Amino acid sequence: MRNALILLRRAAAALAATTTLMACGGGGGGETAVAPPPTDPGAGLPPVDVSSVAAADPGSALPPGWQQGAFMEIFVRSYKDSNGDGIGDLRGLIGQLDYLRDLGVTGLWLMPVTQSQDRDHGYAVSDYRAIEAQYGSLADFDELLRQAHARGIGIVIDYVFNHSAAQNPLFVQSRSGASNAYRDWYLWAGLKPTGWSIYGNDPWRGSTGNYYFAPFWDQMPDWNLRNASVVAYHHDNLRFWLNRGVDGFRLDAVGNLVENGASAWENQPENLALLRNVRTLMNGYAQRFLVCEGPSDPFGYTAACGSAFAFNNTANLIAAAKGDAAAVARVAAFPQNAPAGLSTMLSNHDSFAGQRAYDQFGGNLAQYRLAAATYLLQPGTPFIYYGEEVGMAGGGSLSGDPKLRTPMSWTGSTATAGFTTGTPYRSLSANVAGFNVAAQQADPNSLLAFYKAMLALRKAHPAIAAGSYDNVVVDGSAMTFQRRLDTDRVVVAINYGTSAAALAVPGLPAGATLRSLFPAASGDVVVGADQRANISLAGQSLRVFASP
Repeated sequence: MRNALILLRRAAAALAATTTLMACGGGGGGETAVAPPPTDPGAGLPPVDVSSVAAADPGSALPPGWQQGAFMEIFVRSYKDSNGDGIGDLRGLIGQLDYLRDLGVTGLWLMPVTQSQDRDHGYAVSDYRAIEAQYGSLADFDELLRQAHARGIGIVIDYVFNHSAAQNPLFVQSRSGASNAYRDWYLWAGLKPTGWSIYGNDPWRGSTGNYYFAPFWDQMPDWNLRNASVVAYHHDNLRFWLNRGVDGFRLDAVGNLVENGASAWENQPENLALLRNVRTLMNGYAQRFLVCEGPSDPFGYTAACGSAFAFNNTANLIAAAKGDAAAVARVAAFPQNAPAGLSTMLSNHDSFAGQRAYDQFGGNLAQYRLAAATYLLQPGTPFIYYGEEVGMAGGGSLSGDPKLRTPMSWTGSTATAGFTTGTPYRSLSANVAGFNVAAQQADPNSLLAFYKAMLALRKAHPAIAAGSYDNVVVDGSAMTFQRRLDTDRVVVAINYGTSAAALAVPGLPAGATLRSLFPAASGDVVVGADQRANISLAGQSLRVFASP
């Protein structure tokens, strides 16, 4: 029976390979072909659950400031399979929590785990209050929360505020006719609006008399977020998860929540008001974290949400690590101009944000390490993409978003990667044989060991997680900066160039000794009477010091 199911799954994937799904900042890349929902009003309409949910904060089991640590972004489908069906699941993730704790992360962002129509990326949500069946149950999710919290790890889940699945019962109701009670929960037009183009697509789908708004995919219609009942429904859904103990949310595609016409469909003022209301709701719960995906206005969405991803700095980080002096200057200056709370990264699950770091660096691990050190030690909340810590490459036989979402490389097995005892649902990373957890755990010089060292510094020094950003100096392809919080001061010096460099670090106590933190055996440095320390750096190297 299991072999038959595997053959059916492969056939479905082959069929879907001929179809490209356009999707939001987090969507796209589904491998399962889907049929449109029924349109015949006489076919019967599904029941809906729009019941209200009152706030009931269970409190927080996490230590204060957990949100200031590093996060790991995890695609559950590709992380670890616990039952041999070739698909990652919540039980598999639970089994790897010790690994994540030992790595040093204090939070996990889970790509959608709610029931979806696409059965892959998960951004076509068909039930906002249910767990995707292939991942497990609500009981499994509750156990994940308990086990993660016991290890000091918070759980942030993706929430899709902008659109639902076409098979969501509310949309099936809405599209059944103009008289349906839920008609106005989505955006409809009798005559097809003209002049629209979003990401190269006409967002108005459907047929004469029944056109609905779905910019990312015809199977992901947008909610009508001008309707107060729709907003209240989403608030109830958020409380449903917060009441269970979820530690926060990543909100998808927040730049697309409200449209004001064909030339004003992104980053509208109403978006900020909607997000501020979500942040206010979450403020009624202890220690909850909210991060928003708004690629074209990270600063504005950080102000509204409390945090947003710094898409405007990822290319700079990559270019700086390759030795581009102009990019080094931009990276050094970025935190000085950015709002507090911004979230940083090298790449994520979307191809528009760039390929996996290993592929962007062409396997150059010296550059890779420096890029990692930069965003893990500079201000911001860093998000590590699963597998980044061992140098996972994209899927060798894949393209687009699926290339970035391959099964985690736990071992060097080119058949399973240690991800499953069965057949992986998707092709493995192109470099699984040499870049995997098993190969690197015992190697003190591995990329994994380097990530652990950087995260250990962040945990040991509050100045790195939450301190100021001072005395920034850039000299060609080298830079230095200081992080300070109360009596904790850390000096970071990075040389991205291939030749040796010397930096004069200002603003230090005269005669003080800078104690070497990384590399630990590289020697301390004494500050001169001019309150400067002269730091020598080999090509493509990093030095971190503690200063009195």
